[in-house]
Amino acid sequence: MLTPKSSDSPVSSPHLQDGRMRRPIGHRHMPFLPHRGFVGAGAVLLITACITDWTYSTTALWQWANFSAWLITAGLIVLLVAVLSLLIDFATGRAGQLNPASFTLVTAAALLSLINAFVHSRDAWSSVVPQGVLLSAATTLLLVIAGARGWSLAAGKATRDRP
Repeated sequence: MLTPKSSDSPVSSPHLQDGRMRRPIGHRHMPFLPHRGFVGAGAVLLITACITDWTYSTTALWQWANFSAWLITAGLIVLLVAVLSLLIDFATGRAGQLNPASFTLVTAAALLSLINAFVHSRDAWSSVVPQGVLLSAATTLLLVIAGARGWSLAAGKATRDRP
């Protein structure tokens, strides 16, 4: 059996420090903040509701209105999970400072979507045209801006990045 030489030992490697690999320059550890994924998933559902509202307003096929109502409801539920996940991130100390601009954008979009869910509960054509389409378009605009900011409602503590 061969015995390793002292120079072949992984502990003496120049790339190891205290038994761990050193990170390349400029790379920092990003903490896993699960609320980011939930915000993105909820936004996708709400933006898709805007597309189905527009489709209903151009085709008048009632199933598109039903599909929009389902998408809005599912999007609001996923955003609720995102809020609970954000609270867990704060409670466990993974999340640092709240990002007020993104938080305001996503909160405004969620409130508009809640109003839109009530509008979609009406009957037939008036459930979507014109209020439902306008509310969905405003929600989409807010969520696209929030998406351009990175879906993060809080900065991670480990990175010390600005919110």
